[in-house]
Amino acid sequence: MSSREKKLLGLLLGAAFLILNVFFYSFYGEKKTLYEGQLNEAKSRLQTAIAYSESSQAISEQIDWLSQNSPPTSAYQDIQNSLQQFAVTEARRLGLSVNAEELLPTDETGTHYHRVQLTIKVTGKEVLLYQWFDAINQPNQFRAAYQIRIKPNKDDTLVDCETTLSQWFTPAL
Repeated sequence: MSSREKKLLGLLLGAAFLILNVFFYSFYGEKKTLYEGQLNEAKSRLQTAIAYSESSQAISEQIDWLSQNSPPTSAYQDIQNSLQQFAVTEARRLGLSVNAEELLPTDETGTHYHRVQLTIKVTGKEVLLYQWFDAINQPNQFRAAYQIRIKPNKDDTLVDCETTLSQWFTPAL
């Protein structure tokens, strides 16, 4: 082989080497980007799983309590009637006078539980009112008083109160 042929062969081999290096470098860059993206996605999923694990541990006691104390399965009319009777009976037992009652529409937006609501207006001494709230608010019965408005009455020793009571229940199918 002549020296010119040797130089040409060397030049061709050098060019082939450079082309192969460029090709493999771009292939390597694409794979590296792909694997880095997959690694970042896996890290993100791991962080989400850790957050779910921590939050489930934080509310596991609440989940256990709810599974042991599930609200009763019943028609909303029965629950609404029992809530109304209970509220009025407790108010009168404590010496509060019931001025007005209004049944509100049943909240059926929940997936597993629905809620009956009742607005009631009572008048009495403030101490008796707080005892009534204590009797009404029973988490194990899924009953609560909220939207409480207390105003002074014309009589200095009494207060007027308007409150909305709720009770959650499992709807009958």
